[in-house]
Amino acid sequence: MKIFLLTHERELHRATNTGALALEDANEIVERILWQRVNPNKDLVRLIENNEAVLLYSKAESSPVITPALSLEIIPTTETSSVLSSVKIEEYDNIIIIDSTWQEAKKIFNHSAYLKNAPQFTLKTVNNSLYKLRANQPKGGLCTIECIIEVLRLKGLNKMAAELSIKFEQFNG
Repeated sequence: MKIFLLTHERELHRATNTGALALEDANEIVERILWQRVNPNKDLVRLIENNEAVLLYSKAESSPVITPALSLEIIPTTETSSVLSSVKIEEYDNIIIIDSTWQEAKKIFNHSAYLKNAPQFTLKTVNNSLYKLRANQPKGGLCTIECIIEVLRLKGLNKMAAELSIKFEQFNG
């Protein structure tokens, strides 16, 4: 399994970037790719074209039902479709997470045609984010490290998820 952090350039210089925690402690499965608007990463484009990667992304207009446990739902890639269908995270070995502020993530998605072609899923939990170091976090939105932790749990990598949770608690404290 590989988790790709598609990172906005500004995140490289922010002390509040939680993606860096995963890079320090889980670098065998987490890789940072600098987002470039006009020169997209060829490997990510190829993975998406071959349906070998899924994008963790939440569109504001989608509102999958939240169940008591963590739910994982695929968001249709066509704007006209309104049906959400379940997808098993186990079907994908490559996960793409946009690592930036919420506002920047929306811009990255909107300016990256190749990302719109990727299967997309949203993590929904009953708990709000514990992240306190940044403002303007939408209700129900998770920071990068929280998303990574949830993906690791879904993939059965509970020990690594627990280790990253401890790192996050220390960082966030």
